[in-house]
Amino acid sequence: MTGDVTVKTLIICESVHHGNTRKVAEAMAGVLGAEVKRPVEVDATALDGYGLIGFGSGIYFNKMHKNLLKLADGLPDREKQAFVFSTSGADNENMKKHRALKDKLTTRGFRVVDEFTCRGFDTFGPLALVGGINKGRPSEDDMEKARQFAKKLTA
Repeated sequence: MTGDVTVKTLIICESVHHGNTRKVAEAMAGVLGAEVKRPVEVDATALDGYGLIGFGSGIYFNKMHKNLLKLADGLPDREKQAFVFSTSGADNENMKKHRALKDKLTTRGFRVVDEFTCRGFDTFGPLALVGGINKGRPSEDDMEKARQFAKKLTA
């Protein structure tokens, strides 16, 4: 990035079940002075005022949320800097699951400068029977890692 913390930033986040990804987005937004919006709240043609745009969601069936992918499909071509982030109850290879979104963004001229992922509390499907996995995640340690990630974006 440019080292300029005044870069106007938007974080677009879809966080459905437990608000895991929204918590991470809010932690990053606090550092970046960013707005956080859901994909349905974003006018894809009105992104010109932003120098950096974050795209995040939980991982659902090994993919980022369909609303975020649909938004990316409708974005006009822009030379913008972007970052991608996610939360998941599953493995630590979530950055591989960012690929479809990153491909959509780069096809439209976005430059994905970095990625972040962490575990999130998950009670989907049969996990509900055992009370879920990753209780207490994202944790305060995860939030601090998200804030440090956001600080790197401005360095």
